Amino acid sequence: MTRIRLIAPSGYPQDPAAMTRGVARLRAAGCTVEGLDVLERTERRFAGSDAQRAADINALATMATLPDIALATRGGYGAVRLLAQLDYDALGERLRDEPIALVGHSDFTALQLALYARAGLCTFSGPLLADLGAEPRSEFSWQQFWTTLTSPTASLAWSSTIAADIDVQGPLWGGNLAVLCSLLGTPYFPQIEGGILFVEDVGESPYRIERMFYQLQLSGVLGRQRALVLGSFSQCEPGARDNGYDLAAAFTQIRAMAGIPVIDGLPHGHASELLTLPFGASAQLRVDGQAARLEVSDYPHLSGCAPVNVAENP
Repeated sequence: MTRIRLIAPSGYPQDPAAMTRGVARLRAAGCTVEGLDVLERTERRFAGSDAQRAADINALATMATLPDIALATRGGYGAVRLLAQLDYDALGERLRDEPIALVGHSDFTALQLALYARAGLCTFSGPLLADLGAEPRSEFSWQQFWTTLTSPTASLAWSSTIAADIDVQGPLWGGNLAVLCSLLGTPYFPQIEGGILFVEDVGESPYRIERMFYQLQLSGVLGRQRALVLGSFSQCEPGARDNGYDLAAAFTQIRAMAGIPVIDGLPHGHASELLTLPFGASAQLRVDGQAARLEVSDYPHLSGCAPVNVAENP
């Protein structure tokens, strides 16, 4: 039976009903769900104190028996406050020997960057408990979550809006653009060469998105990658003073300055359809015309403990 432990590194559950549905759906799929106490914690905008939230992560280094999945409850803000409190040596030693799937996205990106940079751990940019409890449930996100976590390889296909001819290989990494840029120049930002960088964001003005990409380009990060893959940029509308400078205009400028291939359309981010992407896995990106495909391997997966009744939808 698949064991899932909830962790709450960021915001408190603003939608308790979604959390309840998420837990019910996981149980209906044949999983046991532990750590439910994190759903009851609230300290201002956070899911408990910094010490409590850091302890959720550090406990993975000392638990007698590890869960199969450590699942973040929601995003928001707060993970960056934990980075200096994590025991990277102990986490790396334990989780390299006994790999588990650490899953989340949005603010969880800060933990993913730090765990890769300081402990070499591969994690998953995928649905939060809040996403799994969304109403209606996204069958795409639900099925892809389990398909990726229970397989040693993943094959992901989508359509890009601009035709290209690309065949590149490298480590897959990335996440939320704003969180990623916030860690540039810190010990928690991984120095990845020849990678395939995926990014997404929500609620940012187009000019702010362009500015963050310039930060990645001017710092040399983009130039060290083999490709940039754009996920969803939800609710990223121009303001009254932008004079029509919209997301399309920003992406046109980003393509011109990036210096590497830029592929869009990846179904990942703050949207109803959300891929589960192994952060730090080996990947090959092929684009033929507008048909894009990402082949991913060498990441932790559930072996011999796949859930039953995955199709159930309570």
